[in-house]
Amino acid sequence: MDPKSVGDLQALLSLYKQDPTLLRAKQLSFIRDSLESMGDTIAGFQVIETFPLRVGKEEDKSPEPPTTEESDLEVDEDGVIKPDDVDPQEMGDENVEVTNDMKTKAEQKKEEACAALESGEMQNAIDLITEAIKLNPQSSLLYANRASIFVKMQKPNAAIRDCNKASELNPDDAQTYKWRGKAHMLLGHWEEAAEDLALACTWDYDEDTNALLKEVQPRALKMTELHNKYKRKHNLKKIQVIQNTLDRIKSMLEEQDKAQREENIWQWMTRIYRRYLDFFMAIMDPRIILAWVDVTWNPDNIAKYRENHKFMKFIGQVD
Repeated sequence: MDPKSVGDLQALLSLYKQDPTLLRAKQLSFIRDSLESMGDTIAGFQVIETFPLRVGKEEDKSPEPPTTEESDLEVDEDGVIKPDDVDPQEMGDENVEVTNDMKTKAEQKKEEACAALESGEMQNAIDLITEAIKLNPQSSLLYANRASIFVKMQKPNAAIRDCNKASELNPDDAQTYKWRGKAHMLLGHWEEAAEDLALACTWDYDEDTNALLKEVQPRALKMTELHNKYKRKHNLKKIQVIQNTLDRIKSMLEEQDKAQREENIWQWMTRIYRRYLDFFMAIMDPRIILAWVDVTWNPDNIAKYRENHKFMKFIGQVD
């Protein structure tokens, strides 16, 4: 490796030790990407918000059971039911051009659905309100009404799907958030339930919805605390993975630097050996040694060896 590149990496490691948040910098995103490719992800620098607003929610979401690390905070499952794993209900075609006659017939179906519901015929009420939705698929109120029936039938996922559709058509309808909040309560989604019920109270305050909100908020805060605690532990593990990886890189660089120094020493010794090879070969010749002793005692005797190129070369190296 180029010595300059080694120096740059060592400088980066020094900077990281001084400020571990350095990897947050946008300019160093390539390092994060590289570390992710080594088998882990870096997600330890995101801020966890309490009750983040979401217009379109994930449907059919089941509450995540606490792991061993989260066991110090128990999840409140009082009143929670199993999710309804059924095929999605029929939705209306938004591209249908709704006439006044269709709106009138949809209203009639809605009234029939209400009558069926009062008689306890919930499935019949669902079928009738579905016919109404097909006649007027642009009515958010019809979707909200069907969601309310699904909640009463203990089918929260179906209710959430209808509420999501209703919120797309009319994001300011309090009834949509009220029923979606109740559906999330049935699933144990306390944070989502608190958010929806709070929105319902914002758009159209009523005592019943506010009472539900007060019931849900302590559970939602407890879940937020659990998630935040787990996230912090998870983030510490991520940071430790980064630290371990950087330590391994540092160790590799130190070993490489050591090997480079050893290689440089051998290269120097090789150059010296090649440079003085003739000298070493010369001193192994007894005739050269005798001639050198002769010249040392009497420098004038060098004239006798002018034709001996090997000796003259040896004399030049000695001098």
